[in-house]
Amino acid sequence: MFDLARVLDHHVARDPGREVLVHGDRRIGAAELAARVDAVAAGLAALGVRTGEVVALLTYNHVEFLETVLAAGRLGAVVLPLNYRLAPDEWRYILDNAGTVVLVTEEEFRGRIDELAPALPTIRHRVLLGAGAPEGWIAYEALVADGAGAPPVPPGIVDDEHTLARLMYTSGTTSRPKGVRITHGNVAWKNLGLIVELGLSADDTVLVCGPLYHCGGLDLPGLAAFHMGARLVLMRSFDAAGVLDAIEREKVGIVWLAPAMMNAVLQVPDLADRDTTSVRCIIGGGEKMPEPVVRRILEAFPNTWFADAYGLTETVSGDTVLDREHSLSKIGSVGRPIPHVEVRIVDEQGAEVPAGELGEIALRGPKVFDGYWRDEEATARAIRDGWFHTGDIGRLDADGFLYVEDRLKDMIISGGENIATPEVERVLYEHPAVLEAAVVAMPHERWGEVPRAVVVLKPGERADAEDIRAFCRDRLAKFKVPVAVDFLDALPRTPSGKVLKRELR
Repeated sequence: MFDLARVLDHHVARDPGREVLVHGDRRIGAAELAARVDAVAAGLAALGVRTGEVVALLTYNHVEFLETVLAAGRLGAVVLPLNYRLAPDEWRYILDNAGTVVLVTEEEFRGRIDELAPALPTIRHRVLLGAGAPEGWIAYEALVADGAGAPPVPPGIVDDEHTLARLMYTSGTTSRPKGVRITHGNVAWKNLGLIVELGLSADDTVLVCGPLYHCGGLDLPGLAAFHMGARLVLMRSFDAAGVLDAIEREKVGIVWLAPAMMNAVLQVPDLADRDTTSVRCIIGGGEKMPEPVVRRILEAFPNTWFADAYGLTETVSGDTVLDREHSLSKIGSVGRPIPHVEVRIVDEQGAEVPAGELGEIALRGPKVFDGYWRDEEATARAIRDGWFHTGDIGRLDADGFLYVEDRLKDMIISGGENIATPEVERVLYEHPAVLEAAVVAMPHERWGEVPRAVVVLKPGERADAEDIRAFCRDRLAKFKVPVAVDFLDALPRTPSGKVLKRELR
């Protein structure tokens, strides 16, 4: 049976002193990490965490994040990475919807979690990173110390194909995010596909500078490289100059960078003076990368392969990758499917369309999720006849390369973060002066695109753009707040009443 803690056991048995994690001044070997993972697992078990129960993580990138992921896997518990950029009300909904029993967080978020605690009856324990904790909290290091003296926890996974490893909440077409059910089998097949596609080995050093709550940071190729015994270098959070510092200091070979992150790195003033020759692969994805930018990447990183990619939370990321040989000849493409993934383009009836024609991108394979958490209706809409219908519009050329052309779901991708327009519209409709509202993407030089709201006010009501934005700031993550607000007398609609967002754009 597969879980990542067993993979770590494998590497400990063969090379216990092998350095597997670097975070700032901390350098951690395989045996040291395994001992702490076992201690965390025993500590969680002592708190009453059982197979199938949910342990949430609300932290920046820390070693403790990965320790908890591995420990939860050891127990057969489910880990829930929370986006720390969300608003507290969004955390409340996700934690409650998931039925979270333990929350692990850090000091920066403690006050807001304390305020939410009365509305989270399922949470039995709150754990705070560090050696000390106030009343009502458990110190993470105390949990480790208690667990270190306990008997080892027996593996809790009996069926890796169906046992949940993670819940990851994604912006969808509804007003609330949906929980994506990711099994240990999904993770294993994702790892195998990326190991083959990217040629990952134990000799690799991977920089993890994207957030671990995101598949890009955790999976593309983080945990896949970890599977091979590679070394992961963690950055607490993204910093463009810090990325270059880490590349030079640790001789990083592979890094995932969302387009906005890549653009920020390219703007670092002394980029030309940095030694980037160790980087053999930069993995992109999220939006089209213009050819001039790709050429700047290849100039700044002379030994790199820019592997543009396509993937979703529902597939644990990385479904297609543009190979080195075609990185310029097929520019604009996100490549061909990795091993064990099938891609096809279908029409509205689900029938496959010929090469070159536009349609909805559908995916199939053992790394694809089996459904949404407690949402059979959304699952039935997304998975039909064994194919996951992504809601993205694309085409396959005659050589099987995928091109993503549009988003059926009107998703906004801002700095690598997905923003479902209904999430923002739900909040706009809660404003007492708003009669109608719609949200569309607006181009942005730094973030790629940002949300822009179009609002119709109720008769006799008054509100200006700043009133609307302030209302949203209290209820949404900062990156979801509309950058601009326009006012109309009525929204353009089809004869059937649907808002014509293409006209608004």
